[in-house]
Amino acid sequence: MYIKRLVKDMIAQIDYSLYRVGVKKCRIRVHTVDETIDELINTDKSMIRYGDGEITMIRGRSLALQQVEPEIVEGLKRMLKYEHDGMIVTIPEIFGDLSIYRKESRQFWKDHLLFSRKVYEKYCDPDRVYYNTTISRFYNYMYDKTQCAIWIEKIKMIWKDKDVVVVEGERTHNGVGNDLLDSAGSVERIIGPSSDAYAKLNEIMERCRLFPKDKMFLISLGVAAKFLAEKLYLEGYRALDIGHLDMEYEWFLAKASKKEKIPKHDIIGEDDNVRAGYQEYLSQIKYRVE
Repeated sequence: MYIKRLVKDMIAQIDYSLYRVGVKKCRIRVHTVDETIDELINTDKSMIRYGDGEITMIRGRSLALQQVEPEIVEGLKRMLKYEHDGMIVTIPEIFGDLSIYRKESRQFWKDHLLFSRKVYEKYCDPDRVYYNTTISRFYNYMYDKTQCAIWIEKIKMIWKDKDVVVVEGERTHNGVGNDLLDSAGSVERIIGPSSDAYAKLNEIMERCRLFPKDKMFLISLGVAAKFLAEKLYLEGYRALDIGHLDMEYEWFLAKASKKEKIPKHDIIGEDDNVRAGYQEYLSQIKYRVE
């Protein structure tokens, strides 16, 4: 197993080096984190984000919290082509210098590119400049963490004084126990399934339609979040797929040197939330889709 891993890493390094020295060409371009945040602060655009998981699913593989289905794969391929001017698409900033990432993360992305680069090259629009998925993965992967505090304070400006609807799984607890959403004018919530949320997409969308169109939707529902964000955008809402932003923020606050378990992710059900002191969170929940 060790030898197999070593050989794979060596091949990934060689492949990455061929692109770095220009022997192989890559036309995919990605905005910086700051440019991505600024775009969301200064415009009313919606956002869907692609990380390694979504690209893995395009390759036909299931994820821990979402089983692969042909219609999901086709939808992910289509949205990666960046169809809508009013909805930005983010992808990882991994096609050039990887020195911004921790050593372990650099190898992870080299391995990812070895197996998934063709997906990006086939489905990304080379005439577009994509935005940066690191907006929601702003801490753990980074080698130089000096910008993280600046980034998160700018991110909070995106929903400053906005009335927000958070659509999330029961375990997620976006902004609970921290100040991530404190800048918002108000916070309401729709709680969806913690796994395989795509199967309940239409029911979740029905609940979203019960809110007025001046609400901003922040969505943490895995792969289903991309589809929900697009549906909301097409019906005139502003929707941002924020992924694991809250988890990254928790690691940032804890100054974690690696990924750590977040205690609130184990809190399920009204009684456990009451015992945790999360009464305000419970009062924000308007609808549940199970």
